[in-house]
Amino acid sequence: MSKTVSLERKQAYTRQTRTANYVASLKLEGITTPKSSSKPTSREEIIAKYTAPQP
Repeated sequence: MSKTVSLERKQAYTRQTRTANYVASLKLEGITTPKSSSKPTSREEIIAKYTAPQP
């Protein structure tokens, strides 16, 4: 029985590692990042935020 890893798992690992490395790099440069929220922001919410009229 061979131990093969699926492409999806490899991509997930790469995505997770890349994100962790990016955050660590920002920390080394002195840039603080907010903790991730419990709910990711959708594309529509972001567009609505920036297209809403400013008071």
